[in-house]
Amino acid sequence: MNRAHRRSGVLAAALAAGLLLGGCAGGVKEAASDHEKAAPYVPDGGRTAAPAPSAPSEGQATDAAEGELRAPTRTPDYLSTFALDVDTASYGYARRTLAEGRLPDPATVRPEEFVNSFRPDYPRPADDGFSVTVDGAATGAEGWSLVRVGLATRGADRAGERPPAALTFVVDVSGSMREPGRLDLVQHSLRLAADELRDDDSVALVAFSDEAETLLPMTRLGEARDRVREAVDSLAVRSSTNLEAGLRTGYDVASEGRRDGATNRVVLLSDALANSGETAADALLGRIDEQRREHGITLFGVGVGSDYGDELMERLADKGDGQTAYVSTREQARKVFVDQLPAQVELRARDAKAQVAFDRETVERFRLIGYENREVADEDFRNDRADGGEVGAGHTVTALYAVRTRPGASGRIATATVRWLDPDSRSPQERSGTVEAAALRAGLWDSGHDSLQLSAISAYFAERLRGGSLPGAPRLGELAAHADGIRGRSGSAVVGELAEAVRQADRLLGEEPVEEPVEEGEFTSSDPYA
Repeated sequence: MNRAHRRSGVLAAALAAGLLLGGCAGGVKEAASDHEKAAPYVPDGGRTAAPAPSAPSEGQATDAAEGELRAPTRTPDYLSTFALDVDTASYGYARRTLAEGRLPDPATVRPEEFVNSFRPDYPRPADDGFSVTVDGAATGAEGWSLVRVGLATRGADRAGERPPAALTFVVDVSGSMREPGRLDLVQHSLRLAADELRDDDSVALVAFSDEAETLLPMTRLGEARDRVREAVDSLAVRSSTNLEAGLRTGYDVASEGRRDGATNRVVLLSDALANSGETAADALLGRIDEQRREHGITLFGVGVGSDYGDELMERLADKGDGQTAYVSTREQARKVFVDQLPAQVELRARDAKAQVAFDRETVERFRLIGYENREVADEDFRNDRADGGEVGAGHTVTALYAVRTRPGASGRIATATVRWLDPDSRSPQERSGTVEAAALRAGLWDSGHDSLQLSAISAYFAERLRGGSLPGAPRLGELAAHADGIRGRSGSAVVGELAEAVRQADRLLGEEPVEEPVEEGEFTSSDPYA
């Protein structure tokens, strides 16, 4: 999704510095809006459940005229609109930083990427597009609840038909990639990808340091897997980082090898610490945007390294209408290149956006947690020329809201609607879900709803790391104990990793420890939250 117009000029300047000055991980980010909106009570009503006329019934997908613009029936104060996104790099990098005994830069902490690093047990639709789940619970702070909007796409059919992939891997081999866990991990990741992709998929390999070199032109895998492995094995660390040369060559190779009807993508593997090349950031970003618009070539950014240019990688993937992930271990590499990359080849939705309409008679205030740089103007929700997010097979997207309800509230709290373009016909589709006040009466930690608790733990953790606070948020020690409980009941290793990351942050921030019993459980080979 192209979100550049939502960033400040300060960020553009920081990006330019990141391309020229090595080691500028994180960069400069404008102060985030807290998304909090007042919803003053209107005595004469104005209560409607749907965010706009002719909204689909709950769970039903509908066609809508392409590019149609409709005036919302609510005052904008009751609407929250954002583009979907499945990035997870912020959480991965934060875990790496905490494990090294450092707190992450608050500018690199994006709560939605923490939450979306875990896959809740939402129902999956039988068709393309999304299922919509809306639930929530009381937080313990007077009048405040968490409302969760959960979206899920149909999983990938590994044995079924899918469009072929044409992937150009652009690999950073500069001096900063010499550190263990950088180039060696990239090579391991590429070997995994070569084994997982299908015979009718195509791959190319470009390496860059001070200059860029094409090691393998676009090649059908078929009988050429050994050639791919040889090219991967030949990668070796060189000198400085000319990211501009790498991406320019990579996109040239991708354009020359572009396949009609295929998923054409550039996969950038780098620590994103550029120190030479293009002096104007906008020129590089413009090149990526041009290739996306003219040839449909998207960008998937995979970050590595203890020093990592998070802000730069996110901005590049943003322009390339793609996603970012971060890997620091072989287990994470397997998750990205075995589980996620093949699934991304199967697109389930284009230009996907969500809009949540809160009821003015039941809701006093609300705040979207995260998604600051994914905001969409409320009036652009049904404007199909307004850019949204691309979502592949088997993905989940979660948005959490802190909601203050009115005293004695009953009835409808919110209606969530997701709108997307069909990946083949590009016809607009919508599906909606609702939540009632009765669903928010149970306490969050008393609800027995591990999936909802895990989403809350992730969001509270991220908000604490970036220096914010949320109504009813427990201390970090309590969050770690709650995560341990979920780990014990589910056997989820990834939840155990979250618990440890929270404890590491707790120690660094100096909060008092909390002792709670952990419910033991046997770890399973199939992780329910991975």
